[in-house]
Amino acid sequence: MTAEIPISLGPSPARRDALTRRIRLLVAATISYNVIEAIVAITAGTLASSTALIGFGLDSIIEVSSAAAVAWQFSAADHAVREAREKTTLRIIAISFFALAAYVAVDAVRALTGTGEAERSIPGIVIAALSLAVMPFLSAAQRRAGRELGSASAVADSKQTLLCTYLSAVLLLGLVLNATLGWSWADPITALVIAAIAVKEGHDAWQGKGCCAAPAATIPAQRQETDSCGCRPGCDCCN
Repeated sequence: MTAEIPISLGPSPARRDALTRRIRLLVAATISYNVIEAIVAITAGTLASSTALIGFGLDSIIEVSSAAAVAWQFSAADHAVREAREKTTLRIIAISFFALAAYVAVDAVRALTGTGEAERSIPGIVIAALSLAVMPFLSAAQRRAGRELGSASAVADSKQTLLCTYLSAVLLLGLVLNATLGWSWADPITALVIAAIAVKEGHDAWQGKGCCAAPAATIPAQRQETDSCGCRPGCDCCN
């Protein structure tokens, strides 16, 4: 007699509610931190005439718009309503990625052509280092919760936060090299790589990629193959 293949029904209602609350808290923390980050970075960038710092501050504003979109989605108490808002939320996140990529690319080209020279900024170095320490934890926590809940928008927003980590590293490296060795070309070159990553993530979010959002109960048991991360074929939520 052939053994029956168990069908995963996904998180229980209680677990789903707990994950929803966790995502709300993580999104609130991300928004709060990015508001502070934006104020400090834009102020420090203006004082130091640093387009990189100002760009980093504007990126923080984009981060807030992405997190706010997820907060709007998860503000609904009903699970069905949250699912209905998923596509709109993903589109907002995708547009945020594209806007970020455009700004970083333009700013990098301007820096490479020698438009202005930034002064040393200690506050900029501090906020970049702090973001490099904080953002990976917020991103990882939200991504885990989003994957378990099956929310592509929560996973996409966690990638936006992770991208901020990369930008923090680029900014920190650029500010330190500019302050110590005068290597002004290091930051814009790496920033172009970050812009390319942002375009890819924006495309994935627009296409609805990022996690297996379809409820497992709607998929026949014989097709519910998963890898070691628990993702079904064709999903990239583990990447």
